[in-house]
Amino acid sequence: MTRKTLLAPAFVVVGLVAFALQQPPQQPPQQPPQQPSEVTLTITGSPGAPPHFAVPDFLPITSDADIVAAARTIGQVLWDDLQFERDFDMIPRDTYASVPVAKSTTDVPFDRWLELGADGLVIGNVQKVGTGMRVEVRLYQVQTGRVAFSKQYDQGAAPGMPINVRLFAHTISDEILQQQRNLRGVARTKIAFDSNRDAERMGGTIEERQAKEIYICDYDGANQRRITVSRTLSISPHWSPDGRAIAYTSYAGGVPEIFVSFIYQGLLQRPTRGYGQNFLPAYSPDGTKITFTSNRDGNDEIYVMNADGSNVQRLTHNPAIDSTSTWSPNGLQIAFTSDRTGAPQIWVMNADGTGQRQLTRESYCDRPTWSPAPFNEIAYASRTGPAGFDIKILDLAKMESMPITFGEGSNESPAYAPNGRHLVFMSTRGGRRQQLYTIGRDGRDLRQITRTGANFMPNWSR
Repeated sequence: MTRKTLLAPAFVVVGLVAFALQQPPQQPPQQPPQQPSEVTLTITGSPGAPPHFAVPDFLPITSDADIVAAARTIGQVLWDDLQFERDFDMIPRDTYASVPVAKSTTDVPFDRWLELGADGLVIGNVQKVGTGMRVEVRLYQVQTGRVAFSKQYDQGAAPGMPINVRLFAHTISDEILQQQRNLRGVARTKIAFDSNRDAERMGGTIEERQAKEIYICDYDGANQRRITVSRTLSISPHWSPDGRAIAYTSYAGGVPEIFVSFIYQGLLQRPTRGYGQNFLPAYSPDGTKITFTSNRDGNDEIYVMNADGSNVQRLTHNPAIDSTSTWSPNGLQIAFTSDRTGAPQIWVMNADGTGQRQLTRESYCDRPTWSPAPFNEIAYASRTGPAGFDIKILDLAKMESMPITFGEGSNESPAYAPNGRHLVFMSTRGGRRQQLYTIGRDGRDLRQITRTGANFMPNWSR
């Protein structure tokens, strides 16, 4: 039995500019129960080895150029998505030429795929449905020909609006990982960052200063889109836990304030309006609170407020500079940077400001980010050279730090993926300009995801 999921785009207005933004993943409508084989069949490989998976191009039902292109794109992007998590040994796509193309999703040359060494095979087709698109997919256990996963996806579109073809692949990847590995994939997540790529001059300044704006992109760097249009400094974005809003620092009023952009509704809030300088917001795990740094009482300290700006409370009281807060996954603790013992170091406190204690004792540490559960660690930037930083991970149970970058450029501002397996960070390793990279928490699988302009302070949606 094939299940169906509806992927529906939305057209929204953000600030003064209109964007066609895909709605964040929604809970699909209730579906008939799957066949027992689809629920219980887990594809395995040789003992001690991951299963070998193959993902050829999907099958176009018609010869329309857009359908043929979509079928090719979905196959490639799905292969990349599954490869990113490294749970399956993905058979390179350039080896598939020796296998005849399947006649349909039910007429597959399993014997030839078995010769290629495939344990699992993803076969799908693509067709037009009105102004939208339909994708059907099946995951087979190659040795037996049994179906492990089967589903149909529909994405509608208003006349003249593009179909987000990559979203089909991202959704299939996440759902296969969930079904086969009980793992939350990150293919549908997004990364927010600030960038000067448009080379716009800041308004209201005498000297030549470049503006920075907030952008978002898919986890793999695709679909990079501008969110703010302020011609000033819009920096340090942080996603709300539901992925529908971004809090950031804006200099639109001349001094830094916390803004919150509800990017799929076109709404903008200023929860810290008129109270000193406020910057570096961070949402609590439940989305009800935001911590931030402010000098409203004369010194840079950590504060917390409700997400709407009410009930502001000061958490640190120290003549030193306290900044860059990050919440623990359970919301009970907050890590931050403080130079109260000399050079900046990573500290931690209870969510009410009590129990403050120092975690690192290195040359210079900054930009802590707490990992999601089940990992119990904090990633941060540590100075490892005269002008360079590396990303380190602090194991909070063992109180041991492990570097995951090693002196190639300066590497800063790490942020975890929602499943805790990957980080995004900014680095000068490719030249003088900062670019964004993703890397596994084990230091493997480095990937560059931006190449235009200079890009800073990434944050990964939950």
